[in-house]
Amino acid sequence: MTPDVDLTLRPAGPHPLRDRLLSFDGRLFQAVAARHWPGADELLPRLSRTANHGVLWFATAAAVASARTPRARRSALRGVASLALASATINTVGKRTVRRPRPVLDPVPAVRRLKRQPITTSFPSGHAASAAAFAAGVALESRGWGAAVAPLAAAVAVSRVYTGVHYPSDVVAGAALGVGAAYITHRLVPTRDPVPPAGRPREDAPALPDGTGLVVVVNRAAATSERVRALRDALPGAETVECEPDELGTQLENAAVRARVLGVCGGDGTVNAAAGVAMRHGRPLAVVPGGTLNHFSLDLGIEEVRDVVRALERGETATVDVGFFSSGATRGCFLNTFSLGVYPELVRERERWSHRIGGWPAGVLAALRVLRADRHPLRVNLGGESRPLWLLFAGNGTYHRMGLAPARRRDLADGRLDVRVVHGGRRPASRLLAAAFAGPLSRSPAHAAVRVRRLRLDGLAAGTPLAYDGEVTEVQGTVTLEKVPRALTVYRPLPSR
Repeated sequence: MTPDVDLTLRPAGPHPLRDRLLSFDGRLFQAVAARHWPGADELLPRLSRTANHGVLWFATAAAVASARTPRARRSALRGVASLALASATINTVGKRTVRRPRPVLDPVPAVRRLKRQPITTSFPSGHAASAAAFAAGVALESRGWGAAVAPLAAAVAVSRVYTGVHYPSDVVAGAALGVGAAYITHRLVPTRDPVPPAGRPREDAPALPDGTGLVVVVNRAAATSERVRALRDALPGAETVECEPDELGTQLENAAVRARVLGVCGGDGTVNAAAGVAMRHGRPLAVVPGGTLNHFSLDLGIEEVRDVVRALERGETATVDVGFFSSGATRGCFLNTFSLGVYPELVRERERWSHRIGGWPAGVLAALRVLRADRHPLRVNLGGESRPLWLLFAGNGTYHRMGLAPARRRDLADGRLDVRVVHGGRRPASRLLAAAFAGPLSRSPAHAAVRVRRLRLDGLAAGTPLAYDGEVTEVQGTVTLEKVPRALTVYRPLPSR
């Protein structure tokens, strides 16, 4: 018979509640050790080893991303980001805060024990934290993928007790920390809720069942051949024109002349150019997402080719607001955002690296480089007063749950510019993070947010970079922003009934 073993760490000093909890934890550990689950003696130790250093989760992320849908890719990316945050927290804070010894292995059958026992402290479980963070991160983006990953994550967590390397409370605490890490990443970079597409319905735009009358201009630098092929297969009557970025303006103008509906395939910058042409020619616009971020198409409820095809077949459209800006001789429109300060610099840095390492990694690298650089805030006359600012952001419509980047608009025809500023100070990173966690209408010593129809900015130095829909240009004089309600007609799918 196995002798009773004191499996808990009991700090000096009487503490009845703590002692009872630790005693219960030890008894629960012994109960698991005494339990035999058919097939688990071989499976769970192997699964536990596979999860070392996150190998299992990186492989799972690759498998999820291989589905090659935007939601699957976002799910995999959010799962890995949540795992990274949880692991960093465990290794820098968690293991050093509570120095709990590992359980004594005497009650655990030898066949279950890991060949290489961990040497770090027991509380909390890093494996459970990583498993829970990955599964929760995936589930926040996609319930379907989350349900598929959850049993694997639960098995890894259970394996840490079954193999004798953790107490149950270590696993519970690690899992809670992992879920918390997933929700922190969700707060910093919010998910896209499945809400109905925004805008005001319009009934007189044509339905194009086979695409006849649609001319789609494709930016080869942004769109994939797979999307172009899917569009041609779904709408055989549509005309597609592929072009290089320097030919985009000419091809859009030519297409608008002969089209009933102007289509565009590319990223937000390409869609911005097409919107200007569509408004000048009075054409409805059909957007096929083809870039890295695709903020505008996603806010329309268009993630994939089939979404815009469905809207075209049924003639489902809406009218949306458009933001316009001017500075000296420079004029333009923005469907998503306009910004001054650190964000235009981030865009330039991202573009510098995106063709080498990809869009998302380039964005992370750009943020790190911009926030760490030695810089001074820009100065602008706002409301009759000269102020130092790290960032001025104006959204075409109110953004909800901003995070570190614009997230989601529920209404693209609300008649307002969502203006947010981050005031100048010694530490731009801390102030930008504070603003990221703020709500859409808030004020503090570090940041402010208001909703207006027009905005005038004086006193900006010539040559100051400004960004609009991912494109960057320079300030040439006084900057004015205004919102034109319901200026553009776009195709977008109605919510399924």
